[in-house]
Amino acid sequence: MAGNRLAALLARLEEQLLRFQSADVRRTTQLLQQLGRRPFPDADALIRFHEALLFLRAFPKSPAILRKTEALLNTFFRRVERLRELGADLTPFEPLEVSGIAGTSLEDTFSYQVALWLCRRFPRNVEILWEDYEEERALANTWPRLFPLLEEDAFVEANIPWRKWLHAARGRSASEAAWLLERFQRMPISDPEKAEIYDCLRINLRWHLGNSRVSRTRNWKSVRRPYYQRQALITRAEVSLAEEFASPRLRLRRLSSRRGAQVIEQIHEVMAVRYRELWGTTLADPASVWRAELGRGVVVHLWGLPAARRLPLRAYLAGFTLKNGVPINYIEAITLFEWTEVGFNTFYTFRKGETAWIYARVLHLLRQLQRVKCISVYPYQIGDGNPEAIESGAFWFYRKLGFRPGSPELARLTEREEKKIAAKPGYRTPARTLRRLAREDIFYELPGAAVGAWDRFSTRNLGLAVNRRMARDFDGDRARMRHAASLRLARLLDVDLWDWSDLERRAFEDFAQVLELAPSVGSWSAAEKQLLVRVIRAKVGREELRYVRLLQQHAKLRAAMLRLGSAG
Repeated sequence: MAGNRLAALLARLEEQLLRFQSADVRRTTQLLQQLGRRPFPDADALIRFHEALLFLRAFPKSPAILRKTEALLNTFFRRVERLRELGADLTPFEPLEVSGIAGTSLEDTFSYQVALWLCRRFPRNVEILWEDYEEERALANTWPRLFPLLEEDAFVEANIPWRKWLHAARGRSASEAAWLLERFQRMPISDPEKAEIYDCLRINLRWHLGNSRVSRTRNWKSVRRPYYQRQALITRAEVSLAEEFASPRLRLRRLSSRRGAQVIEQIHEVMAVRYRELWGTTLADPASVWRAELGRGVVVHLWGLPAARRLPLRAYLAGFTLKNGVPINYIEAITLFEWTEVGFNTFYTFRKGETAWIYARVLHLLRQLQRVKCISVYPYQIGDGNPEAIESGAFWFYRKLGFRPGSPELARLTEREEKKIAAKPGYRTPARTLRRLAREDIFYELPGAAVGAWDRFSTRNLGLAVNRRMARDFDGDRARMRHAASLRLARLLDVDLWDWSDLERRAFEDFAQVLELAPSVGSWSAAEKQLLVRVIRAKVGREELRYVRLLQQHAKLRAAMLRLGSAG
């Protein structure tokens, strides 16, 4: 009976999450008080309570509810500990969508950058999981760099006692994981090389969260003026991208490097407890962080990459969104000329919380910052290799906002499905059809865009074309091809690279190997050649926004890359 009563209370609380009348505020407050006093006999029920609390912390209905959810979240780890003491099954805490709850632990083969961050930030809470470790050959090839005379054992003996060597070398210092990662950091090679070597080891780590502030339970910040939800949430049907793009500019400001570093530290926390890793969140540049207020308690931070970690051709922005100080999603935008490919990933707990409106505001912000005119969504976002997106019908989320398939075949399929939806109330597009619709990018073009110009473009097409030329003309020798292409482009542009930095020379070679496939470069005007030089140097400048804006001024470079990248 007690279990039935608890389930009924949870169900009533979940029903109240999206109700905002004054009577609902009273009911929600009462339910929080009742549930806060009750013990939870199993992990599944406790997880439901946790997710409801987090949603209410992001979308509070009153100051009293905000205070109550914070108090319950700050002590939530005790409930998990109580389940552990009772011997309850804790495996429900392990899946990706609920990971990171206070009082639990995470296990993963974290990348070098994330593992190093973990061991420096939480040296006593991270341990190596040696059980079932099977990469001993990788240890034999790598650890002699760190342990004197290990070659005597690793190269010729069987059954090497790896942990004895580790314990002998680290003495009484920090944990195994912290000592090992710090030795990697001190190796006299570049950071990318350290990452390559460490990642080959595939060392599994366990991270004990305890009641840490970085747990998903407590990784929110207090805000000066909380936004209290007094009315219904904005639905997708109420959102118009056209109206959003026509609305006034958003307030945007550049943060100091010190404040930017604090933002980047928070995104490291946010992603790590969710088993998520993104190039732009792991390797973010703290000196390039922007902050924008979107309204309704929503704040977005965006940043770029340090020059040494940037992509060869496209510009990269990453970011994340907070609602009343609670992280609710992460973002990436990868841009070339006026086209940007946007990834927008809302965390499971908050997917019913004004997602479409926030998405529209983020696109508005990206348009304002980068002056893009064509926005695309890549196939994974709408279901290619992503069962969750298929189950949720993600394709229709974007379609109803105005996105269109780039493929004529998929456009016709979309129209047929729309007719079925209109004719048959309750009709749902079959999963097999959604998988077909998710095979290619979908697009939204703003006024002034060349409609369809980017439908067939892919930087992968550029890369494959360059690789085919390397195989044909240089017997697969990458360095020789890049050198030859760089010499030729330098002659065409009449530039001397002797005073260019290493990063600038690398950027020049990146462009040169592509432009070898564009014979028209030699016929460009002197002004167009000079602008190309400015574009290349800007690629590794202070930030990539200037690079994007210079790209948008070079019509002939755009035409050449668009033609090459659209040839499948």
